[in-house]
Amino acid sequence: MSAIAKQLREAVTIALGGDWQGAHEIAQKYEQDEHASWLHAVVHRMEGDLSNARYWYARCGRTLREQLSTEDELREIAAALDGGEQE
Repeated sequence: MSAIAKQLREAVTIALGGDWQGAHEIAQKYEQDEHASWLHAVVHRMEGDLSNARYWYARCGRTLREQLSTEDELREIAAALDGGEQE
């Protein structure tokens, strides 16, 4: 796992603990990374800023799936970072 992936994996853990702001700070450091953009989108969902979330989903080629909980989506990101893409 790359150093960036490790940081993003930690951000997912932080977000799952309810600290979307802490996860947001980490995601912002790696804006050019697809997984960071995906995480960035999810933390904006957690914040309630759907407009900004949609922007970040578009940056990583994904769409907002409102029927999916943010917790489940964070678990998808974790799985992708651990080497097994889900969705």
